[in-house]
Amino acid sequence: MNMKTTIAGVEFKNPIIAASGTFGFGREYNSFYDVGKLGGISSKGLTLLPRQGNLPVRIAETPSGMLNSVGLQNPGVEYFIENELPFMKSLNTVVIANAAGASESDYVRIVEILSESDVDMIELNISCPNVKKGGMAFGVDPDGVEQIVKAVRKACKKPLIVKLTPNVSDITKNALAAERAGADAISLINTVAAMAVDYKKRKPVLGVVTGGLSGPAIKPIALRMVYECYKAVKIPIIGMGGIVSGKDAFEFMLCGASAVQVGTANIFDPFASVTILNELTNLCESDNITDVRTLIGGLSVD
Repeated sequence: MNMKTTIAGVEFKNPIIAASGTFGFGREYNSFYDVGKLGGISSKGLTLLPRQGNLPVRIAETPSGMLNSVGLQNPGVEYFIENELPFMKSLNTVVIANAAGASESDYVRIVEILSESDVDMIELNISCPNVKKGGMAFGVDPDGVEQIVKAVRKACKKPLIVKLTPNVSDITKNALAAERAGADAISLINTVAAMAVDYKKRKPVLGVVTGGLSGPAIKPIALRMVYECYKAVKIPIIGMGGIVSGKDAFEFMLCGASAVQVGTANIFDPFASVTILNELTNLCESDNITDVRTLIGGLSVD
């Protein structure tokens, strides 16, 4: 059975990718199993300079999900290239660098730096606050998406994935804007804006009040948005949002995903990604599927 999938000319040994922000740079998880078994790893979100992230509390459990407001804590792109990338490349899996910024010039510069490195692909995180627009995320309107992707595309020498936020009225408009501006693929969805309250203290649970909701609670939203984008764009889609089983991955591919990213599941089960891979493989075998790519967009809506 063929479990390989191809996105923007890059071949993945299978469709399971560890999602940015939930897998570090793979070191910790590699002590549990050979993470080279996975199709790929998307790095922790990277910025030009090191970031300490937000003040605590930064993580909160919610029914069927998790809230986070980590704030892109990371060692900076130069440290990543010198100290983490060689290890990631040794794992024999696709290495995706997740790039973030606070301004257009930030994004362009970090992509220029990453383009000269050994990463296989770059994933543009456009859910970051745009400091020049009062903190509104780059990816909340089609014009903003097209502007930032077009600027980055000129500097990017690697296949470019644009990660879309679900906190919009119509995600297909942003998907189409990313495609027009030169994205090679899109990934969706990022976390859903949310908050939690401690009724005893009468205070927000998170230190910065609001955060991003992930986990099984958002899976139905993610499936719908992947399906809508698959009908709208011609570039490949990487689906994510609440994937905790091989069945979930199967469903995302039916809705149009060429591959999937596993995020929150890694937090509560360090073996989650490889378990999901094994479950997906077994499901394909039991359904007599000889090529996993035949699942892509195979949803019957008649």
